[in-house]
Amino acid sequence: MDVIHTALWIADLESTRVFYVDALGLEENWSFTADDGVENVYTGGPCGELQFKYDPDGGPTIDSGTVDHIAVGVESTDETFERLLEQADPPVHEEPTTMDAIDRRVAFVEDPDGYVVELVERLE
Repeated sequence: MDVIHTALWIADLESTRVFYVDALGLEENWSFTADDGVENVYTGGPCGELQFKYDPDGGPTIDSGTVDHIAVGVESTDETFERLLEQADPPVHEEPTTMDAIDRRVAFVEDPDGYVVELVERLE
């Protein structure tokens, strides 16, 4: 059994693409518009995808506080963090730091809808 994707409502499709695709580096895998007009965009890789649901007519109220955070594996926390700051200018929750107990380097930033995104680099 695998986790296939996690779906998140978003308020602006273009700012989400800038954050997740252009700055973070996730690949936009595929997309479709449902019969109700909601645009569905899938990003990610072989271990799972993020599905972004965008309703051009407004959609539901987004409450990012119902999601603690989204963790994304990166090759370099520092480089990804800097690229995000340059291209997407997100609010920073925690600058890059090394967590020796779990042999990871992490940072926390906020996406355009207020979802907290953890950048996780495995150290060897």
